[in-house]
Amino acid sequence: MDENMRWSKYFIPTLKEVPSEAEAASHRLMIRAGLIRKLASGSYTYLPLGLRVLQKVQNIIREEMNKAGGIELFMPSMQPVELWHESGRFKDLGEDLITYKDRHGRVIVFGPTHEEVITDLVRNHVNSYKQMPITFYQIQTKFRDEVRPRFGVIRSREFIMKDAYSFDRDWEGLDKSYQRMYEAYENIFKKSGLKAVPVEADSGVMGGDVSHEFMVVSESGEDLLAHCSYCGYAASLAVAEIKEVQGSRLKAEGKEKPMEEVSTPGVTTIEKVGHLLKVKPENMIKTLIYTADEKPVAVLIRGDCDANEAKIKKFLKCQKLEMANEEVIKKITGGPTGFSGPVGLKETRTIADNSIKGMVNFVTGANKKDKHYINTNLDRDFKVNEWADLRIITDKDCCPKCNKSIKIEHAIEMGHVFKLGLKYSKAMKAEFVDEDGKMKPVVMGCYGIGVNRIIATAIETHNDNKGIIWPLAIAPFQVLLIPINYKEENVKKATDAIYEELDKAGVDVLLDDRDESAGIKFNDAELIGIPFSIVIGDRGLKKGKLEIKTRATGEILEASKEELRGKILSLLTK
Repeated sequence: MDENMRWSKYFIPTLKEVPSEAEAASHRLMIRAGLIRKLASGSYTYLPLGLRVLQKVQNIIREEMNKAGGIELFMPSMQPVELWHESGRFKDLGEDLITYKDRHGRVIVFGPTHEEVITDLVRNHVNSYKQMPITFYQIQTKFRDEVRPRFGVIRSREFIMKDAYSFDRDWEGLDKSYQRMYEAYENIFKKSGLKAVPVEADSGVMGGDVSHEFMVVSESGEDLLAHCSYCGYAASLAVAEIKEVQGSRLKAEGKEKPMEEVSTPGVTTIEKVGHLLKVKPENMIKTLIYTADEKPVAVLIRGDCDANEAKIKKFLKCQKLEMANEEVIKKITGGPTGFSGPVGLKETRTIADNSIKGMVNFVTGANKKDKHYINTNLDRDFKVNEWADLRIITDKDCCPKCNKSIKIEHAIEMGHVFKLGLKYSKAMKAEFVDEDGKMKPVVMGCYGIGVNRIIATAIETHNDNKGIIWPLAIAPFQVLLIPINYKEENVKKATDAIYEELDKAGVDVLLDDRDESAGIKFNDAELIGIPFSIVIGDRGLKKGKLEIKTRATGEILEASKEELRGKILSLLTK
């Protein structure tokens, strides 16, 4: 018998108390079940039980990536900053990047991702169309200086990712590579016991025009997705479309009234202005002043809606979008921050969300300190030439595909796939000689999975008030043997024989040989969540029966020693 597979010889430091620092169920249970321990904020040690789960997840990922044609390699964590300047991303990631200076004064980046490194490798070794398509992947530790690490390994500073990169000669090839990775991701999450929803997503600092996130609905999720249960439409809030409603349901009755300036001393927010003037937020307009690639732009949004900066950025086709500073706001509006409005703006482009179409007699800022306008009206008091969907979808909106109701749900992002296109190959001159003898940039795709997050999310979605309920494929062990009074000779002999038989059959078995009460053993068994446990006691042995308990359902089966192996193997292959 492998001595390490005895609980007394293994290292499983379970805890009765709930850790005070843990917010999410997965964080609490990973600590209590002895899977992880915190070293510093956003940095965790994987203990032996947690490492076994981690390795099983990695095995699933490798199996599916290899099936999809991926070739595994392993790239350095420490990257020269020059590569990041070459791609133009050094400023984009800002304070999230962790850097240091080596003894020679060179700036080194601890890699949060590896687009630059893999592009550098490919441009030096892939120079002909005959070498493509090719997809590389790795499983490696990444680093990001999160402002607020939370939820244990779900959002940490040091985390494990599987990242893959495809290289094709043309866009048609990229479409095929993207589809292969998309299908591989569906298989990975399904095998890991997760119901992942693929959603349309924003590419962010990664770049590219098309991307999908794989999300798992969970109350602990920091992301939000819009989901239609009727037609299956799903998208992250960053890109979820809003169907334009013809005519405004908020249109005020009666004719346009004369615009009037009113005093609103010290009142700047929509809520406070609405309370002071006794006006609902949906009858107000927010005027937001941004700089898009250093050029000012005014964005008009209905008062009860939130601006969607991803949509605004895409509409403006800009690389960098920021809220304007006090100086720019003063120059454009003539007034201070908090009182901006669309009337009388100078030297700026104005774009408006479709939500304000049809509105009449609404409230806006007056571009003067402590002043607002009431009874403002489109065309008469100001003009808008550019209209677009620029706001964040809400559960009051309809599905953009089938016009039924939409649901906004919290979710955890498990993976993200991107059609990068030429973003990196053009910037870093990754080129090849095509069939026609001409030099062309390679067409790239990028595909990432949060390995740690698979573990945490599996726990978030598979637990009860007693502990973890592991999906079988990623459970640290498949079967737990619980002998009642292991010191008794007949119990010990029967337990050891069962262990040997199951071990030879290829079953992952852990033997709880501790000198503890049955109650403690049963509680720990439910806490660590091994899918099946076999209770071996003197009374059952005398009857010739053993109990097999299924952790997920609580169902108990009886089996003789002769039947046991067959029944366990049957349960493991269901």
